Amino acid sequence: MNNISSPNFLTITALNEWDWTSRIVFFSFALPVYLLTIVLNAALIMIIAFEKALHEPMYIFLCNLCVNDLCGTTGFYPRALVYLLTETNRISIEECIVQSIVIIVYGAGEFSNLSIMAVDRYIAICRPLRYHSIMSPFTVRSLVTFIWIYPCFLSIMATIVAMKYPFCRHEIVKLFCENLSLVNLQCKQDNLNGIFNGWMYVTAIVLISFVLISYFKIILACRKSKVNQEKFLSTCVPHLISFLNYIACVFFDSSQTEFRTKALPHMLYSFLTVIFLIVPPVVNPVIYGIKLSPVRAKILFIFRSLKIRNM
Repeated sequence: MNNISSPNFLTITALNEWDWTSRIVFFSFALPVYLLTIVLNAALIMIIAFEKALHEPMYIFLCNLCVNDLCGTTGFYPRALVYLLTETNRISIEECIVQSIVIIVYGAGEFSNLSIMAVDRYIAICRPLRYHSIMSPFTVRSLVTFIWIYPCFLSIMATIVAMKYPFCRHEIVKLFCENLSLVNLQCKQDNLNGIFNGWMYVTAIVLISFVLISYFKIILACRKSKVNQEKFLSTCVPHLISFLNYIACVFFDSSQTEFRTKALPHMLYSFLTVIFLIVPPVVNPVIYGIKLSPVRAKILFIFRSLKIRNM
């Protein structure tokens, strides 16, 4: 294995302790999951895009969530698969920055998307008579713009912080490039990094608060209404599961440093650092495909049509 590093390249050390058998086992798991993630999200995007009955705000936001999931997985899997199969453990600084930007866009986009979806469900259940006037085409376009503008702005700021000073170290302990890893390689750090991280945490807390407050009010509205309870079970439960799933995965990733100090097995440690990139993108389309009756009906219709054609 070539561990030589140069000023233009960074070394990924996450797999240094893995033998060839471990690499093949993880590759055999990762490749099918990556392909399955692409198929599931692409199928849901196509169903929403071509089915006019699904051209409603909730499904438009769901479509954006699937696009964001494809963005995150495509930013992570190809490089990781190369590391596993070829034992190539170097990446150019330029490629590392691009991967960091893509993953930031994915991570922040997941937060913004799920937050907007929570607000949409709150309006649909707690303000049903005003839903269409509030969620007008202009409002939906504005919210979709926010879903993407916020992560893109965050990625630009993160890149500025990460590239402010030259690198004195060239080793990344994770299986992918991300902003904090790049910052830790810098020869010097200042208050700008702390301010930026604080701002990121504050915005994340605000978005999470939107979701929690929305669901608190939704639950209150559902207590005495069977209609609202049915809406909650059919449209809110999938979103709530996706939100809690993503929060749990982010928690595991952010806690990886503490786990590492407790001598967690290296393979499990590596998995925990990438869990937020692996689990939500494959779980989200499955949950929504099963729980949302219009989507489920369309999927069943497609399968029945294919079955009839093959007979």
